[in-house]
Amino acid sequence: MSAPIFPSFTRPMRADEIAQVDALLRKAFDGPDEAELAVKLRRAGVMAGEMVLPLSDGVIGYYALSNMVEPKGWLCLAPVAIAPEWQGKNHGKRMIGQLVAWAESTKQPVVVLGQPKFYQSTGFSRAGAAKLQSPYPVKNTLLAGHEGTPEAKLTYPKAFGRV
Repeated sequence: MSAPIFPSFTRPMRADEIAQVDALLRKAFDGPDEAELAVKLRRAGVMAGEMVLPLSDGVIGYYALSNMVEPKGWLCLAPVAIAPEWQGKNHGKRMIGQLVAWAESTKQPVVVLGQPKFYQSTGFSRAGAAKLQSPYPVKNTLLAGHEGTPEAKLTYPKAFGRV
């Protein structure tokens, strides 16, 4: 009987993993949009960091942080993906939970637009984002790494396109 295989710890993406991440994003989202967003963010030079969740010699999880245009110094989280066959096993929650712990300990504001139920379960706050103005639905906007309820207008990098 072989031992079960589990993903390792989240770590920075290496340049030789870009193709694996592209394939993961296309598979996880059943299309090219999120993969193309990552490419656009890299090309625009606004990517603050890309992290992967490795498994053996592959990648089963990914997230990107890019610099917001406004407020200065804030980051936005997108895209985020877990390989479909690994979803529902808390790997995404663990991966994003580590990001939230970092954001809180460093007081680094990170905004995410997504499924409130999932992101709240990782530590993002919907209430903390309640006074933010966004070109996207505020009901799906959450915040980590900032105490209180800031009032700010969110301007995303151009790579995110129009609503």
